[in-house]
Amino acid sequence: MTDLSSRKAAILAHSETFAASRGDWRARARFFHDEDETYLRFLIPEGARVLDIGCGTGDTLAALKPSYGVGVDFSPAMIAQARVRHPELTFHLGDAEDPATITALEGPFDYILVLDTIGAVDDCQTFLSQLHPLCTRQTRLVIGYYSHLWHPVLRLAERGGRRMPHPEQNILSPADVRAFAGLADFDPVKSERRLLSPLALFGVGRFINRFISILPGFRALSLRHYAVCRSLPAAGSDVKSATVVIPARNERGNIEPAVQRIPQFCDDIEIIFIEGHSKDETFAEMERVKAAYPGKDIKTMVQPGKGKADAVFTAFDAARGDVLMILDADLTMPPEQLPKFWDAVQSGKGEFINGSRLVYAMDDGAMRFLNLIANRTFSYLFSWLLNQRYTDTLCGTKVMRRSDYQRLKAGKAYFGDFDPFGDFDLIFGASKLNLKSIDMPIRYAARSYGETQISRFRHGWMLLKMVVFAFFRIKAQ
Repeated sequence: MTDLSSRKAAILAHSETFAASRGDWRARARFFHDEDETYLRFLIPEGARVLDIGCGTGDTLAALKPSYGVGVDFSPAMIAQARVRHPELTFHLGDAEDPATITALEGPFDYILVLDTIGAVDDCQTFLSQLHPLCTRQTRLVIGYYSHLWHPVLRLAERGGRRMPHPEQNILSPADVRAFAGLADFDPVKSERRLLSPLALFGVGRFINRFISILPGFRALSLRHYAVCRSLPAAGSDVKSATVVIPARNERGNIEPAVQRIPQFCDDIEIIFIEGHSKDETFAEMERVKAAYPGKDIKTMVQPGKGKADAVFTAFDAARGDVLMILDADLTMPPEQLPKFWDAVQSGKGEFINGSRLVYAMDDGAMRFLNLIANRTFSYLFSWLLNQRYTDTLCGTKVMRRSDYQRLKAGKAYFGDFDPFGDFDLIFGASKLNLKSIDMPIRYAARSYGETQISRFRHGWMLLKMVVFAFFRIKAQ
């Protein structure tokens, strides 16, 4: 290790002193660590490649059940304890601020966990900057720290023997953590605050942490804050092709205009029309248009089941493009705006691009008043639920990489089969994967052919149930 500053030398001496008793201290604070690890397991799924920087005795890393788990700590005594307690994991002795320590690690990793360690390093920006060689586009950096508002309470707990004594730490707010990440070229994807009660309180603590600490107002008082970030240097894109999926039911008059209006935004564009048991000869029109435009790669399908979700995912499974795009056949999202979605993915600025109809002014009659109110309400709710900004959750145009869709599909069992539209399968799945989500404002146009397939009240009730479902599966961990 390089020479340590006097501050870090004191932290090292403290770690050496308490390494042998660390397990006992964790047992005393078992409820707090269980709550902390419950949320970390939501962010970091089982079976991932995980690097834990400042791993201590390795207990948190082991709780994540990685397929390949690596821990780094600069305390020989802590590493010795970790190797005894968790022989199935790999542990390295070294200072994470020393470039040689990072270079010696066998990356890349799916997740890099920095839990409380950010409070011990001397230079947060330089420390984080050195992690990029261990990252791919899909790697997520998870930084967990405690709120400085709790500092007096934690010191009181130390004096009362309820918490292991800690040396002085950096005092960092959630905004500070995000700022350091940004300076180090890590892009914050989302952040969360939770855990109001570090004590079990005969079962009440779990209720408080799950349902109260996440509420607006209360969450600012929470003990823990977390930030999930992605490496910007690794975000560069190698996508070369796109598939535009057009689900259509009773949309015969819009089939040929869709083909005519899709711009050549990349060299290789596949168009998949998937028909949903129409009554107006939509499929026959698809076949006619396919034959009329032999210079374009057009495919036609009939969905096996019912609902837009069935149509979209059936076509996604058959698609060959690097980037998958949904274009509703009503063409209320003008096809001419698809290049903006492509550019957002191709540039690496976003990984899940969600169309938003509620930023720009829209055509008269494009959206009924009650639909507008409902859409805005659901947008606020889902922004809170997902810790990412959504101005419109119900716009049909959503764009993502095919590789991310395949990962989303592999984890779809977490949410189950509940969404007939497919919009929320994609939104929830993208959130669970910690994808960088971007709202793309579009000019929403009035429909020129056919009628809407949406029932305001029946589907509105269904969306309300989705909010409740998402609350329990995403927010209330």
